[in-house]
This record gives sequence, structure tokens and C-alpha cells, in this order.
Amino acid sequence: MVTIYDIAKKTGFSVTTVSKVLNNYSDVSEKTKKIITEAVEEMNYFPNSSARTLSTKKSWTIGVVFAESLNIGIKHPFFNEVIESFKQTVEVYEYDLLFASRNLHNPKKSYLDHFRYRGVDGVVIVCSNTDDQEVKELMKDSIPSVVIDLNSKTSTVVYSDNLQGSKLAIEHFASLGHTQIAHIAGSQTTFAGQQRLNGFYETMKQLSLGVNEEYIVDGEYFSHEGGYKAMEQLLSLPTKPTAIYAASDSLAIGAMEAIKDNGYSVPKDFSLIGFDDIVLAAFVHPKLTTVKQRTDIIGQKSAELLLKQINNKKKSIEIVQIPVELIIRETCKKL
Repeated sequence: MVTIYDIAKKTGFSVTTVSKVLNNYSDVSEKTKKIITEAVEEMNYFPNSSARTLSTKKSWTIGVVFAESLNIGIKHPFFNEVIESFKQTVEVYEYDLLFASRNLHNPKKSYLDHFRYRGVDGVVIVCSNTDDQEVKELMKDSIPSVVIDLNSKTSTVVYSDNLQGSKLAIEHFASLGHTQIAHIAGSQTTFAGQQRLNGFYETMKQLSLGVNEEYIVDGEYFSHEGGYKAMEQLLSLPTKPTAIYAASDSLAIGAMEAIKDNGYSVPKDFSLIGFDDIVLAAFVHPKLTTVKQRTDIIGQKSAELLLKQINNKKKSIEIVQIPVELIIRETCKKL
């Protein structure tokens, strides 16, 4: 069995230096890290978990919380993509993930209680709901944490530039000559829903485009069904919009289905833009124009910020906003 001493002997570095690299300390040069990491891979070194826990006083476990209202869980495309990127980043340093869900049998046991019991080194939280009390409790605690898709002054947060995403969508419609622009909004109990609606209003004002309040419809919790119902509401209006900006791709795809079911088509009768760029967006017909969230960067950056807190043994508060981009496909046309 390969030991840390074998790695030190092969590379010529001290056992202390090898240990620092394995434990992701920052006071080691990138060149040294590269040499030791390559040796670890070449020699198939696997640290003894019990010994490592005793020597480092870490559990080498990171807690994961996904709090959302659709009860989709890990099948949710945004969560799935972000956590996969997060996992790929932390597993390089031998961390395991511990997923937590609400305890229906013992509702008094919170996420925080669960993670304290399991002794996790840090927590990543994916949550858009601004009113989730258990998530607020976690964010205020001393356990290192990073929150994705939510703003906070009590924890490090990473989220997409939702305001800019709305701006890109509305500016694209305007460039095609659209002035009667509707918005299928995400739930206003969510940070993303609030931000994307605010961005809609701000950009319409900046472009001197009048906002018809009848064109602002509730898509609820970013679901396909919510998009379908919201689009039917828009189709019932005597004067219909020519362009619809939906706060998520699921909302947009639901809206597209409602348009087709009512005898209209996209983009002939209505131009449509979504938000997220989920995998399905490129495979629906017509292919969906959408605002792309960089889920890979969100996951990677969140992991890096959490590992920094864990290694410094100190919780920090940072706000990181990830840029978005407009992916132009087939659902918009010039008037």
C-alpha cells in the first residue's frame, strides 16, 4: 500500500509539503503541487480516511442542501449541473458529499442539526427561496458555507447576473422591432424571480418601452405547467404581445406548447426567449433562444470559495456574480 512517505521519497519533497498539497494548503507553489499531484495519480495513492481525519481534524465531508418548491430534487437540471461541477472540483481534494433533505419523520431536526451531528467541514446550499428559515439558520451559523442562487449578507453567495440576463433578452427583442413585450415571471418568493422581473422593468424603462401590466404574468415556480398556464392567460388578451420573455427555460417550453395547442406557432406568431439554457433548450422545436447560466463556473467557484473557508478555518462573506450570455437559436423573428 502506497503511503505519504512513498510520495515524499519519489518527489523529493518533505512529508509536510506532500501533506499540504493533499490538504489543499495555499502556501505551496503551483509547480510543487503539479509534481506531487502527478505522483499521487501515478502511484495510485489513497489516503487512509481514519488516519487523515485524526491528523487533520477534518471529516473530509461537505454537506449539500437543495431547497426548492417543485420537489424535483436532484433531477432538477440547474441543481444537477451545478452540483456536478462542484463535486468535480472538491473530489480532487478527496472530499465526499453528504446530501441532506428535510426529515419528514422528525421535522424538528433541521439541516443544521443534521450537519452538526455528522460533523461536516462545510456546507453548499442551492436555494432560491428568500424565506426558507432552515437555510437562513445555516447561513448565519459559524459552519463554513456557500449559498448558490440567493443573495445574503451572512454567508458567501454565488449567483448568475439575473439583471443582465433580462437586459440581454429585452434588448434582443427590441433590436428585432418588438415593443409589445410580455414577461412570464418566476415566483417572487425566489431571488431569481425577483431579479429577472426587476431586470425586465429596468430595461423596458431604459429603452423607453411602455410596460403593459397585463403582460406581466405569474409563472409560479419556474415549471412547465406554470409556463403553459401563463401563456394561455396572455393568449386570452384582446391585444396580444408579440414577444415573450420567460424567467426560465421550463416556463418558455410550457409557453411554447400552449402557443401550439392554441393554433399559433413560434416564431411566426410569437417570439420567445427563456433563461437557463438547460440541455432540452437545444432540442425542442424550434430550438429555444435563451439566456445561458454558466452552471459549470457557478459550481467550480462555489467549491473554491468553500474550500478556502475550510482551509482558513474561518467563515467569510463574499458576493460573486457570474456573467450570463444570450444564446440565439430559432424562437425569435424580426417584425
